[in-house]
Amino acid sequence: MVTTLLWDVDGTLLDFAAAEKNAIRNLFQKYGFGSCSDEMLKRYSQINKIYWERLERKELTKPEILIKRFEDFFDAEGLDVTVAAEFNEKYQSSLGDTIVFCDDSYNIVKSLCGKVKQYVVSNGTITAQSKKLRLSGLGELMDGIFLSEQLGVEKPDVHFFDQVFAEIRPSDKSQVMIIGDSLTSDIQGGNHVGITTCWYNPENKPRQGNVKIDHEITDLHAIYRLI
Repeated sequence: MVTTLLWDVDGTLLDFAAAEKNAIRNLFQKYGFGSCSDEMLKRYSQINKIYWERLERKELTKPEILIKRFEDFFDAEGLDVTVAAEFNEKYQSSLGDTIVFCDDSYNIVKSLCGKVKQYVVSNGTITAQSKKLRLSGLGELMDGIFLSEQLGVEKPDVHFFDQVFAEIRPSDKSQVMIIGDSLTSDIQGGNHVGITTCWYNPENKPRQGNVKIDHEITDLHAIYRLI
């Protein structure tokens, strides 16, 4: 029996790709960079993914990866690298301007209020996630919000989850389930602390890495049958 849900945000509750696309394209116009094509966005996403994986492996700090990803991207596209830090600062705020729910996630979370405890567990920045959770209305539905910048450590590190558990005090970890789209962050993190894992995989991506996946779903409505 599942009594507690740990929700990832980006790519799980909210469509991160949509927010990312709009934020970067709007800022390209403001900085006079011209239009940002789909191909350019794909190249940025690949760079971004690599840097977040390096963060999870503790090869770089979050402040480093947030700026270096744009430095690499701008350098590859022949753009002004010197504005990377400023661009990232504006980007964090802009990410919250576009709210697109995955699979009617707002109503799913709302319908589960009072039936299970629900918490946000996210590696996103405080600036971006606070705005997203406020404007989406998801924040007020949660029993608590845990952001890695506030905890001082990223998922999948066991110390991230130790701090979460110290706060929520579950009576039985076997009744806690994490739902997320990242195998290396959410699912691996769940493995580290021995809780049930639910991989949200709407695009039917192939499994990678040595992780234990208890449940795999392509639609968040499937959560109902798991609790």
